[in-house]
Amino acid sequence: QDELVESGGGLVQPGGSLRLSCAASGRISSFITVGWYRQAPGKQRELVAQIIGGTVTDYVDFGKGRFTISSDNAKNTVYLDMNNLKPEDTAVYYCNGKKYVGEYWGQGTQVTVSS
Repeated sequence: QDELVESGGGLVQPGGSLRLSCAASGRISSFITVGWYRQAPGKQRELVAQIIGGTVTDYVDFGKGRFTISSDNAKNTVYLDMNNLKPEDTAVYYCNGKKYVGEYWGQGTQVTVSS
């Protein structure tokens, strides 16, 4: 059973930056897609960015130009670099991994953007 563990959340001022990390217990390359989702209070969970097939990156519009997703197969870790953060980016951020059989979620890490 694969496990995904997020870290790196916290409180940051508007315009600031954060790096989120998602460490997999197994090989990150074993996932068809790996990505980041977020859920703000009272809202549905939404996709932020994902890596498809280990090479193709995909971003939702609100993250384009500000967020970068990357992976380090040697460390079995996926990162989300977030720049120019806005208060509306405040949410719990979840790591997600999909295989042909099975979908895996981390426990989430809180990101709060506030002055």
